[in-house]
Amino acid sequence: MSTTAELLKGAAELFPDEVVTSAHVRHFDLPAGAGRFALITLDNGFDHTKPTTFGPQSLANLNTAIDQVEAEAANGEIVGVGITGKPFIFAVGADLKGVELLKQHSDALAIGKGGHDVFKRLSGLAVPTFAYYNGAAMGGGVEVGLHCTYRTVSKALPAFSLPEVFLGLVPGWGGCTILPNLIGAEKAVSVIIENSLNQNRQLKGKQVFELGIADALFEGADFLEQSLIWTAGVLNGSVTVERPEVDRGEAWDQAVAKGRAVADSKVHGAAPAAYRALDIIEASKDGELQKGFDAEDQALADLIMGGELRSGIYAFNLVQKRGKRPAGAPDKSLARPVTKVGVVGAGLMASQLALLFLRRLEVPVVLTDIDQERVDKGVGYVHGEIDKLLGKGRINQDKANRLKGLVSGVLDKAEGFADADFVIEAVFEEMSVKQKVFAEVEAVAPAHAILATNTSSLSVSEMASKLQHPERVVGFHFFNPVAILPLLEIVRGEKTDDASLATAFAVAKKLKKTGVLTKDAPAFVVNRILTRFMGEIQNIIDEGTPVATAEKAVEPLGLPMSPLVLLELVGPAIGLHVSETLNRAFPERFTVSPNLKAVVEAGKRGFYVYNAENGFKPELDPEVAALLKQGDVVLTEEQARDRVLDAVAQEIGLMLEEGVVAEAQDIDLCLITGAGWPFHLGGITPYLDREGVSERVNGKRFLAQGVASVPA
Repeated sequence: MSTTAELLKGAAELFPDEVVTSAHVRHFDLPAGAGRFALITLDNGFDHTKPTTFGPQSLANLNTAIDQVEAEAANGEIVGVGITGKPFIFAVGADLKGVELLKQHSDALAIGKGGHDVFKRLSGLAVPTFAYYNGAAMGGGVEVGLHCTYRTVSKALPAFSLPEVFLGLVPGWGGCTILPNLIGAEKAVSVIIENSLNQNRQLKGKQVFELGIADALFEGADFLEQSLIWTAGVLNGSVTVERPEVDRGEAWDQAVAKGRAVADSKVHGAAPAAYRALDIIEASKDGELQKGFDAEDQALADLIMGGELRSGIYAFNLVQKRGKRPAGAPDKSLARPVTKVGVVGAGLMASQLALLFLRRLEVPVVLTDIDQERVDKGVGYVHGEIDKLLGKGRINQDKANRLKGLVSGVLDKAEGFADADFVIEAVFEEMSVKQKVFAEVEAVAPAHAILATNTSSLSVSEMASKLQHPERVVGFHFFNPVAILPLLEIVRGEKTDDASLATAFAVAKKLKKTGVLTKDAPAFVVNRILTRFMGEIQNIIDEGTPVATAEKAVEPLGLPMSPLVLLELVGPAIGLHVSETLNRAFPERFTVSPNLKAVVEAGKRGFYVYNAENGFKPELDPEVAALLKQGDVVLTEEQARDRVLDAVAQEIGLMLEEGVVAEAQDIDLCLITGAGWPFHLGGITPYLDREGVSERVNGKRFLAQGVASVPA
């Protein structure tokens, strides 16, 4: 058998670029004469912008620190051991850069085993151990604390989670086993499964305490000092820690069943991580920790060697890195300052945009529209949303007053836009209307002002073609709901200059949006792919396949909602309009469904009705069913899925040939941030590669082996 030190040494050799975390041990006397204490501080030598992680060398350093305190505890030299982090950071878990490099199941197993072997030593010392969650704690950072006897948490802690399932892993260093045995299966399932699958929802310090994960909660300012006073109380018996009894009966089984229902609703069986985590939680009911740890090791190794995790890491890197450094964006030094924003239109979309610019830029924002009633309604909407923020305590009264003072509405564009640096239109999706609006704005706005369009499918170049200065027109396409979806497709028209484009990217960054540069091609990225995707499903239905079969065919992708529910959200009329636009551009690939046309003409909001009797599950609307005219070609789910995926793979291949975006990575970034496509798919191209669709359709993979897959 290899020792832990040998395991970690072998793993460290596979990962020479690890940012190594040290584990410093210092000693001091606890207050109230409680005795000599050893405190281990985890620190990678960088400030809080580079959080502390656990790679193999970092685990080896912690192991060495535990060697030292274990000997001191055995010799009676110390009464307890604490573990904490550097300022603002406790530890954020395993170093995923190292995980990406693993090629062998045995290496992956060593990582799981190595973490367990080090962490569980904390529960085996001759003295009590204490974790002080002083700052951000995620994954292995949470788990190292779970192995301690007691835990305290800071009220200022901003983010605490076990995000592994979100990425395609399981909490594999004790999380799946210890957490349900500490706080009960129901709460553990909520943290491990529900929070992860809800876009990696984070807990704050107070919630960590309320869930029973931590035994005490202290203010951030003197957190460590208060934790040590409390520790002295625990050790000298003046503080008693009471934890409620864990229900190991039916409640445990119900919690696991609920977790499976949540996983089914989110990933439809398409991603294994949640189910593996639930299996371990289920098996941990008898409280036998070592059995659970062994199961965690196995699950971790299997998942590390599977495509889902690699796609999850790839997606995580896209959002965290590529999303912050957009491919093809001009030098940011070319960007011009934006001190006032104009919004043409005061409808719902325009009002949402005005609110976003106001909150993020905190500069004057002026709306215009064709009559005073609409203008007043738009400004009223913004005021109402600010009042909601005030009511929730998200902003104070001064800020609310200041923001309300910055937003205004006028009828006269000359009055509103004469000193605006950035004007965005959100009017009806019709070329002649948008050209007329831009001509009016160009006549009154300053020469340097950016003219941005929120068009979802029209040509930015054509929109700018009749202007004297088409170089300052840029596509700035938001996704609904504007406040939630991060993507901003930034479209370069034929004449758009670098300064205008750089300004657009600088504004996107201030708006906290993920800007992706796209060529001025029909429907840009997301709507073009979704329209081809939806169009193929619609074709399959029109040809004769039942609606339910066509919908069920794409369930294995684990999308956030089914295609026809998405159509309802977008609006059938908008879906029809985009399909007509793309049909004009690419008639050989994009069809206009007569059935969809009939649904729109009948004024239906979608294909489904929802009622209380069936728990508000979507049911085909009888009135829509009566409208449908279908052929007699009936496909199986598998045939339907192949048709849809082939169509999507073909479209992405053509988009990359046309240079709509720089690389396949940008397609995935757009689908993840603009359409909510799952992390575990890595967007879409890793999935198409993994399923062999890319090679079947295009004769080659979209991504090199090892980019979102296990290295060759």
